[in-house]
Amino acid sequence: MFGYGVDKRAIYIVLLILVIFELASMTSSEWLNILITLPAVIVAITFHEFAHANAADKLGDTTPRNQGRLTLNPLSHLDPFGFILLMFAHIGFGKPVQINPNNFTSNKSRGFCNAIVALAGPLMNFFIAIVACIAIVLLDKLASITFISSFAGQILGLFLYMLITINIGLGVFNLIPLPPLDGEKIFRNLLPYNVQEWLDRNYQTLYTIFLILWIFGFLGLIVSPVINVISEGLFFVVRNLIGLFI
Repeated sequence: MFGYGVDKRAIYIVLLILVIFELASMTSSEWLNILITLPAVIVAITFHEFAHANAADKLGDTTPRNQGRLTLNPLSHLDPFGFILLMFAHIGFGKPVQINPNNFTSNKSRGFCNAIVALAGPLMNFFIAIVACIAIVLLDKLASITFISSFAGQILGLFLYMLITINIGLGVFNLIPLPPLDGEKIFRNLLPYNVQEWLDRNYQTLYTIFLILWIFGFLGLIVSPVINVISEGLFFVVRNLIGLFI
């Protein structure tokens, strides 16, 4: 994700120091929250990147398959920097899936196929959030069962809630139409050719704008309310639908 002369090693070292200080000051309840967040982050990133790879493969591009990305092995998809950010800020990313649009065999345009591959990641995150929301609403409905009301059941509920929050966050964040996010790849390939040329000429500027907005927390200010609205709306819809049957 980072380029243009940015030394990743220096970023990782600084980030590691900050994380160590953060972990050292945590309470036991905060440590528990981290332990619950960890598998949710791994699931969100792994399935997001797998969805990109699978979409490209289905459209005829075997580049992700050849690079070992057509797998649900988290080690193939995790980016250290993006992983830690998603853990602590709920806004992050995985290792980008490389594709070669020239390999697409679909009768659709390469631009359309590019957009489909880019959209597959966020859609997967929203799908996981929906499944987790259904599961947590069912847990609430079955709260009288001994396991559900036990400590293990409460931990499961917290994990599902974290799974919802992180997947919605990752999905929404990646739909922002700025490079290098999926949103830019989705929308640019659906725009007129002259607009795409303008975007290509100004990629560096748009990338810099993204970094500034991200580093100074402006993207978080935009994304957080959207995550809350989507989460509340999802719970409202799922509760009412399940309420028709249970």
